Amino acid sequence: MVEDAPATVFSQKHDLSRGGRAVEFVELNAATELPIRRATGLAEFDRALGGGLVPGSAALMGGDPGIGKSTLLLQTSATIAKAGGDVVYVSGEEAAGQVRMRAARLGLADAPIRLASETSVRDILTTLGQSKPPAMLVIDSIQTMLEHMVDVVMSFEGERSHQFRILRALKNRFGAVDEIGVFSMANEGLEEVANPSMLFLSGRDQPLAGSAVFPALEGTRPVLVEIQALIVRLQSGATPRRAVVGWDSGRLAMLLAVLESRCGLNFSSAEVYLNIAGGYRLADPAADLAVAAALVSALADTPLPDKSVWFGELSLAGEVRPVAHAGLRQREAAKLGFEKAFGPSGVENGSTKIDYHGLGQVANLVDRVMSKP
Repeated sequence: MVEDAPATVFSQKHDLSRGGRAVEFVELNAATELPIRRATGLAEFDRALGGGLVPGSAALMGGDPGIGKSTLLLQTSATIAKAGGDVVYVSGEEAAGQVRMRAARLGLADAPIRLASETSVRDILTTLGQSKPPAMLVIDSIQTMLEHMVDVVMSFEGERSHQFRILRALKNRFGAVDEIGVFSMANEGLEEVANPSMLFLSGRDQPLAGSAVFPALEGTRPVLVEIQALIVRLQSGATPRRAVVGWDSGRLAMLLAVLESRCGLNFSSAEVYLNIAGGYRLADPAADLAVAAALVSALADTPLPDKSVWFGELSLAGEVRPVAHAGLRQREAAKLGFEKAFGPSGVENGSTKIDYHGLGQVANLVDRVMSKP
């Protein structure tokens, strides 16, 4: 017996096996032309973009209100316009007069930018279709755009109370998504920060208890940041508080449990405060050892070795595990005058100017800090 299913009107209308177009297949190793990029004139912006703007691409810039998105885009537009590129700047939130006042304040009033204030996408596209396409079009801002419709999504981060801003790529079809650009907000607008480590480490005159320096890695750029910890003993029966700024609170709880279980330290009757200096936000798991060093130093009220950096991931068993680019982290630390590095055992010395100390267990860290006179 063979089942014979008769064709129905529905199956005939929805037969997807015919009527389409043939798809062209290519080899995986087929030669691909790299996209041609256009420099924005701001090296930090180009770094976050992966090397510059790709003609024909759409990039979406996000960030908190007042963080400096419009300032950055206006400075970029002026740089490209002064270099001979045709730039159109359409403001959907501010009047043209407000944009002109900002440009005058930034010293960019003489930039040959075509400026308009409009909210109708149809009117904007109709106007642009009547002439040659511009080299750069800025829409400030498209609140209804979806991320999958653009090629690049960027986030402009930072605290309004701090002077620095971080430009981070969240999606990039033409480059890596782990590169960052660092800017500083000044009276004349945004200034590029070529050496952000000096910015995040400013004010460190002498070693203090509860302070550890961590060589973070953002894409291909090492950035040295200061991790600060404070331990406050409470009276018996009081509920201790845990406060974290710039790091994952869940990971802090894990590290405190490791230090208590594997090293015999007592944090249960103390308030713990952890802060990443300068408003920087850390997501690198290699910061575990630096955070642990800051916590132990604060608990013992003993400064860590002078001019030292700490990096390494901690397991629940208390092991200090290897992390990526240990040599690059050491070289950046040596370049800024640091003399000692503490990290996982078995790691080669990344610089002749730095003395590397391998730690197999977090207990080795506790012994080193507690035994220091």
